[in-house]
Amino acid sequence: MMLFALEPSRPLGERIAASIGCALSRHEEREFGGGEHKARPLEEVSGRDVYVIHSLHGEPGQSANDKLVRLLFFINTLKDAGAARVTAVAPYLPYSRKDRRTKPRDPVSSRYVAALFEAIGADRIVTVEVHNVSAFENAFRLCRPEHVPVAGLFADHLAAELAGVDVAVVSPDAGGNKRAELFRQLLEKRLSRPVGKAIMDKHRSMGVVSGSLFAGDLTGKTAIIVDDLISSGTTIVRAAKACRDAGAVKVIAAAAHGMFLNDSPLFGPDGPDRLLISDSIPLAIDLPASAKAKVDVVSVAALLGNVISRFHRGEAVSDLIPYD
Repeated sequence: MMLFALEPSRPLGERIAASIGCALSRHEEREFGGGEHKARPLEEVSGRDVYVIHSLHGEPGQSANDKLVRLLFFINTLKDAGAARVTAVAPYLPYSRKDRRTKPRDPVSSRYVAALFEAIGADRIVTVEVHNVSAFENAFRLCRPEHVPVAGLFADHLAAELAGVDVAVVSPDAGGNKRAELFRQLLEKRLSRPVGKAIMDKHRSMGVVSGSLFAGDLTGKTAIIVDDLISSGTTIVRAAKACRDAGAVKVIAAAAHGMFLNDSPLFGPDGPDRLLISDSIPLAIDLPASAKAKVDVVSVAALLGNVISRFHRGEAVSDLIPYD
């Protein structure tokens, strides 16, 4: 087995490699004029089982498109060099939110991304907490998709502090109800007692979020808002306000991917009391100390390392992945 991690995903790659007791394989990346680039392995990959780690979020210096192209080219390079099997490990997969047409002649970008991975010969793709699991799984025909949720990691992280606390899990929209319900069930098992539930209505059109219906009684409860991604923070702030209006005494927002910036409304008075995210996307380097104090980061490295190890040994990963 060989593990590569493209820049700037190397820190996460090193944590994944350390979790399974191996080192990252060597490669080089070079930049050329006009924004072109190349990456190549510096070790023999012929006949090997290869895993390439690269989280595909946009950040200063590299857009999501830049990262996607670099990963695709490197996978194809490995296949050209004779790798027996290449698995893309993309903790954050871009364009997953655009999984259906919401306007006439709309693109279905998540399906186009799947076609790109299949066109360059990727054998498998692993991602963390994709926006729509069904759309992700159904987009691939030749490349095996594997979705890794963080519900179990988050439930483990919160269980101790929620002992004896009246708690309810909140979905910020109808589309995320299954994700929230899976987390609620796992948290209920950790706490060995019932956990409440609430759901909020949300509509998004032309970049404008609307909807104010809220179902669920949160009086005196700690509300945990569960989502796949926090970006601008608008959805979470709206949900946090709705939770407090419904009687919540404390609001925690939990999402696998934290893409928020230092000026996000999440850190204002209307935001949640705390944020729980994974390290699929690193925190913004200019995030002020006061904001960082509100954020807990749970690493997905050991979980992804375990998935990779089982794939390499030909073992099932089903007992690592909770199903609703």
